[in-house]
Formats: sequence, C-alpha cells, structure tokens
Amino acid sequence: MTRDAWMKLPPLARAVVPGLLLVAVGAWGFVAVLDEVLDNDIIEAVDQPLIEWLVDNRVEWLTTVMTAITETFGPVVLPILILIGCAFWVWRTRSWRDPVLLAGSMVLATGISMLVKMIVARARPDAGFQTVPGYETSFSFPSGHTTGAATLVLVTGYLLWHRHGGVRAALWWVLGSVLLIALVGGTRLYLGYHFLSDVLAGACVGIVVLGLVVAVDRWLDLRDAGRASGARAAP
Repeated sequence: MTRDAWMKLPPLARAVVPGLLLVAVGAWGFVAVLDEVLDNDIIEAVDQPLIEWLVDNRVEWLTTVMTAITETFGPVVLPILILIGCAFWVWRTRSWRDPVLLAGSMVLATGISMLVKMIVARARPDAGFQTVPGYETSFSFPSGHTTGAATLVLVTGYLLWHRHGGVRAALWWVLGSVLLIALVGGTRLYLGYHFLSDVLAGACVGIVVLGLVVAVDRWLDLRDAGRASGARAAP
C-alpha cells in the first residue's frame, strides 16, 4: 500500500490496522504449528528428538539455573511480580492506562492459553523426561510459561516504546523480546515439560495479544486526540 492510499484510509482504520496485522501474523503462526501437531508430523521430526537430546545432555548446574528461571515465570511468582510492577508503574506515572493494558494482556493471554490447552488436550512429554520441581500433568499445548513471558516482554516493550519512540529503542525491544522468549521457552524444553511446538505456539499467542494491545492503545490515542481537539474548538 502506498503512502497516499494509506492516508486516504479512515483514521480509525489507520489506528487499528497495525495491531490487526500483528494479530494475523500471530494467528497464522499458531495455526501452522497446530496443524503440524494435529497431524503428528512435527513430533517425530523435531519435538521428540530434541527433547531426548536435551535430556541426555543435562548438567546439574544448568538444571538449577533453568529451574530458577522457569519458576520465576510460573503461575505463582510471575503474577506477583506483575502486580508489584503495575503498582509501581501507576505510582511512577500517575496513570492507570498502561498498567491496565499490561495486566489485561496477561489475563487475556492466560485465558487463551488455558482454553486452547483444554481444546487440543495434548499430553506432556513422558514423565521420565521431566525433572524438578516435579511432574506436571496439565495439558501441554501451548506452553503457558512461554505465553506469559512473550506477552509480558512484548506488551511492556511496546508500551514503553510507544511513549518514548526511537528506532534504536525498537531494535533493542525486538532483540530483548526474542532473547527472553527463547530463554524461558528453552527452560521448558530443557526441563522436559514441553515440546518445541508448545513453545512456538506460546510465542504466537503472545504476538496475537500484542496485536490486540496495539490496536486498543492506538484507538485510545485516536479517541483522546479527538477529545482534545473538541475541547480546543469549544468556545
């Protein structure tokens, strides 16, 4: 689409289209991974060989580090950290908007992950592959830890970047997001709790939620700009 064609779109469309494109990209990736899982293609080609290799090459010190990371991004510690972070955010900025968007995105991502788990009902890797802190029996697809980490870093990074801008900041955001998602997802593989496809699907859910946040945030910008313009025009 040319710049002229873009500018001819209604303001609302220009506001929400970038976010909807992210939703489409994340959904496309998720469906592609899910299709491979349902057909049992990826488990034989990648999932099973990879987890077997990781289990065979575990070392004690790395297992300890991986366990600490995975517990930090688990369903107990992470919500507490987010609650503290959002409270500090509100105190520091005197604004509820960004913290509410972040908290809402985490709740939404968790809900999507839990719903998909119940629908797909994919079993976790064999119990013999799993290590401390214990055998997990819930469904495997997608990885909830990866979904949470992806949503947290992507949405937080976007909200900070959107307020302060800059190409360099955007590059650091993307790089940091990729590294953190890979790190958390890697712990789930290394500890034997998930397959690679579970981790990839979790990252895709994070991208979908990011897209929704971008759309809502830009729509709020448009609404606020309209209100400010109306206030200035009023006698």
